[in-house]
Amino acid sequence: MSPCRWWSGARPAHDAGVPSVLADLHVPVVAAPMAGGATTPELVAAVAAAGGLGFVAGGYLTQDALRERIAAVRALSDRAFGVNLFVPGPVREDGVAAYAERLRAAGYAPGEPRHDDDGYPAKLALLLAEPVPVVSFTFGCPGAQVIGALQDAGTEVAVTVTGPAEARLAVAAGADALVVQGTEAGAHRGTFVDDPDDPAGGEALGLLVALRLVAAVTDRPLVAAGGIVDGSGVAAVLAAGAVAAQLGTAFLACPEAGTRPAHRAALTAADGPPTAFTRAWTGRTARGIRTDFADTHGPAAPAAYPQVHHLTAPIRAEHGPAPWAGQAYPLVRTLPAAELVGLLRDEAAVAAQRVAARCGAPA
Repeated sequence: MSPCRWWSGARPAHDAGVPSVLADLHVPVVAAPMAGGATTPELVAAVAAAGGLGFVAGGYLTQDALRERIAAVRALSDRAFGVNLFVPGPVREDGVAAYAERLRAAGYAPGEPRHDDDGYPAKLALLLAEPVPVVSFTFGCPGAQVIGALQDAGTEVAVTVTGPAEARLAVAAGADALVVQGTEAGAHRGTFVDDPDDPAGGEALGLLVALRLVAAVTDRPLVAAGGIVDGSGVAAVLAAGAVAAQLGTAFLACPEAGTRPAHRAALTAADGPPTAFTRAWTGRTARGIRTDFADTHGPAAPAAYPQVHHLTAPIRAEHGPAPWAGQAYPLVRTLPAAELVGLLRDEAAVAAQRVAARCGAPA
């Protein structure tokens, strides 16, 4: 099909194989939805123009702001794109007050911790009233009624999972595709439950293992996410059973990204520190470049999202953003998004030929 094929609005059929938006990608690359400003309409449109799939990050946005972002993408591009939503989690208060006091004692001026649902019902209502080609969910799986309503509106639905148990739940709810996230991924873990007693945020599966285990329990299309920054990584996950690779950190250094200067500098610094899991910034397990703040306060941070996110908002505003990054961030290239997508395509093709030759198959 033409790379300019616009979304038809027809409900996807599971027996047709890969959902139409994923099947129509000329480059099997998805730009991850990065909430907090890094994902811009310009980034989404540039990735789409190069043959990949961009996602509007709905997290932290109001319904009106999300509507504006969607309109901006549509003004820039006539190609398919997605929107990502955060599924609200349980209310947890244990340890929040003590963490706030700890930060005050360290000389910080924390904000007011509060629980909210991130405007989830309103944003979901928007996407039902004004459908988009793809909606993905992170931090949980919506019910079958919600997924079915989106599909009836012509939207394809993907759910982020981190292992086979979550994959079974998402498939049972009717998801068209699964985004399989390995522990290598930057930013928040997409686990359905952020266990307070588990610093890794759930079953700690690397991407390759997660892909193979999830592929063993479902034939739904899989999008691989976690530590992929170059074409060899794209080829590797395609060989492991994914239909596309989702990259986030790789796009943070693109000029179209809204990455804050301090974050961009940390990503591109020579010999930067390694990454680690921490709840220090948001109260939810996330991977970022190690900092003194995270090293000092992370072990004391409670599993209380989004209260801790609101608590540290003024600290991040004054002292710099949470430097989210996947484990392979030292391999990031500073390129325009479309150029990066093209390079990923070419590198993946070379890597695939190399594998074929090594296995004795004709190149």
